[in-house]
Amino acid sequence: MMPFPALTDLQQQLRQPVVRDLAWVLLSPPLFSSLPWPQRHPFSASLWSRAPGTLADWLISLERDPGSLLNWLAQSSVRRLGLYYERLWQFALHAAPGIELLAANLPIRQNGQTLGELDLLLRDEEGVHHLELAIKLYLGPQRQSGAELAHWIGPGCHDRLDIKLDHLSQHQLPMSARGEARPALAQLNLSAAQAALWLGGYLFYPWPNPCVPPLGANPQHLTGRWLHRRDWPGFAAQNSDGCWQPLPRAAWLAPARVEPAERWSAETLQAWLHALQPQAKAQLLVRLQHSPQGDWQEVERVFLVSDDWPSAIAEPTEH
Repeated sequence: MMPFPALTDLQQQLRQPVVRDLAWVLLSPPLFSSLPWPQRHPFSASLWSRAPGTLADWLISLERDPGSLLNWLAQSSVRRLGLYYERLWQFALHAAPGIELLAANLPIRQNGQTLGELDLLLRDEEGVHHLELAIKLYLGPQRQSGAELAHWIGPGCHDRLDIKLDHLSQHQLPMSARGEARPALAQLNLSAAQAALWLGGYLFYPWPNPCVPPLGANPQHLTGRWLHRRDWPGFAAQNSDGCWQPLPRAAWLAPARVEPAERWSAETLQAWLHALQPQAKAQLLVRLQHSPQGDWQEVERVFLVSDDWPSAIAEPTEH
């Protein structure tokens, strides 16, 4: 389920961080190939799906001049990764040929109370669609097989894969078919919409003994590893080809690309590790290797978690 397989290498041509993130959002594979609800790439009926070269041309034009994308992102706060992901999709859908974006984050209310939102309503040649979008990162278990969805937890211990999928299936996706949604749909001259989702992200496997993927995982899903801080010296000794440095949360989407002046030295990394508090939140680190283009590019990503992780029972959270 790799969308646009002909464009797999396109990100190597892109250097603008926001354009790289946009390309990652549009081109990365979904986490799952089998779910109770249908998955639908938002571009399924766009000209871009039939002629991927035109999508590549659009992204390359943004690489030359990202002003319109930067202006779009500046129009609202996108501090949360999930909101940033949605805003990138919205920008692309406004530009996608053959797609009319009817609404984004459409609130559904009853008696003045907000029951939820529809992430996207769009129209294409296959009809009107209600799409739910999510970007998720989950860490697999050390002591269970990994096949059970409930064993996959977010890095902050406040999100669990089974809970997220249940919330999508039982609340978010059926929302557009509920009677409470009719007034909001009627304002857009709509009577119904086909509901589907698109779930992107990464699954992180424990080191040194990886678990199996969760049931229904896409064989092409993006992956990383995770380990406790006490295990870092042994892990780093076995994975010393290149250099390691932390990745800010805002840069968790596309694989990192770092200019030489921004690359951390081994001494800087050690000082940073020494300064981490024992209960510091999970940190995402990337291993970088020198590229023919002269910069340093990500070849692996790892979550470094506190020694007592997971220290809390995961509860449902919104993306």
